[in-house]
Amino acid sequence: MKLCAGFLLLALIAASPEIRYFRYERPIVNLPQPAGQACLALDPGVFSHSAPQLADLRLYHDGAETPYVIRVAAPAEGPAKSIEPLNLGVRGGQTVFDAELPDTHYSDLHLDVGKQNFIATVTVAGSRKKGEETETRLGAYTIFDLSRQKLGRSTVLHLPQSDFPYLHFRIAGPVSPENIAGLSVERLAASQPEYVTVAESSQITTKGHSSTLEFNLPAQVPVDRIAFMPGASPALFSRDVSISVAAVAPEPAPDLGEPPQPVEATGSLLRMHSNQNGHRIDEERLAIDAPTVNFDSPTKWTVAIDNGDDAPLSIASVRLQMLERTLCFEAAANARYALYYGDRALPYPRYDYATLFTAQANASPIAAGPEQLNPIYQPRPDERPFTERHPALLWVALIVVIAILGTIALRSAKQRP
Repeated sequence: MKLCAGFLLLALIAASPEIRYFRYERPIVNLPQPAGQACLALDPGVFSHSAPQLADLRLYHDGAETPYVIRVAAPAEGPAKSIEPLNLGVRGGQTVFDAELPDTHYSDLHLDVGKQNFIATVTVAGSRKKGEETETRLGAYTIFDLSRQKLGRSTVLHLPQSDFPYLHFRIAGPVSPENIAGLSVERLAASQPEYVTVAESSQITTKGHSSTLEFNLPAQVPVDRIAFMPGASPALFSRDVSISVAAVAPEPAPDLGEPPQPVEATGSLLRMHSNQNGHRIDEERLAIDAPTVNFDSPTKWTVAIDNGDDAPLSIASVRLQMLERTLCFEAAANARYALYYGDRALPYPRYDYATLFTAQANASPIAAGPEQLNPIYQPRPDERPFTERHPALLWVALIVVIAILGTIALRSAKQRP
């Protein structure tokens, strides 16, 4: 009972949204004339002036709060699933094995090959039933590890989108059965994810063996990947990349304690367009995942490319990108809507609409107009208890009480015979 009462009390004292307490607003434009589902893509500016995770974002229609849902474009429907190889062995001087795939669409497969310095060709075929003799050839793919040449490694098979439950592999090259530990596959998303560029720079500083770029981002702006746009040459390169993200305090604040430690991450870039020992290799990895950052302050991103003893890469630009976030709601016909944000006292909204949401193929694409200050904005009153708003008064009162008690004690001591 006490626990329930505590939750009820917290619910009662939680801040409620009111338009006058939002610092910023953005009108919704291009609204559909008929009623129906409408969706708009959120730009980085909304994140920089909102609370973390867009907790204070609200949608209003004629002064009434309107439920919505925010959808994040995901690159895959789930984590990679590890698959054990079946019937692993040697046939006709080649390593062969089978695999049972999950009941879903897939494309790229990652072979776990425990070997270095090799080039091999993997032929893949698919079938609908286990043990079926009729197979559909999906293609032949080159895997390699050129560590000795410092040209990187790739054991990814870029299959066409497939849904065969059984795949059959044949490897021609210096890869034996004991080198095959397994494979993994990622389920494909319903559509390719869209990315929005948060920041872009071509200002590269080269010092020693490193080429460095720096970015300064407002608080709360998410970054999901870093995309590199190198020049056409060289056609072959493999470079390690390090990323450091540090919180930037607007002003020195010694009372807040030590600043959070920077977030570090690494990745690699790869481009291979060449013939190696009779094998044609065409492989590119020019984007890396960004580290997860949860700083409630502006951030400084430092991206460093390790060139080793090679000439620095000719980079046209480097982009920090976020997955597209889309806000969807049920729009009334001929209605006016506006987004409001900038009231950090608000908790994250909870709507039945978000729980029961079903995306519609014919949802109307809309947009948000330019950000502007809320003309009726006023700061939210400080609703904390008096003692929390004026903690110094507690010390003053304590000193006064001690002084009074000391005076009384001193007088009592003097009056004793």
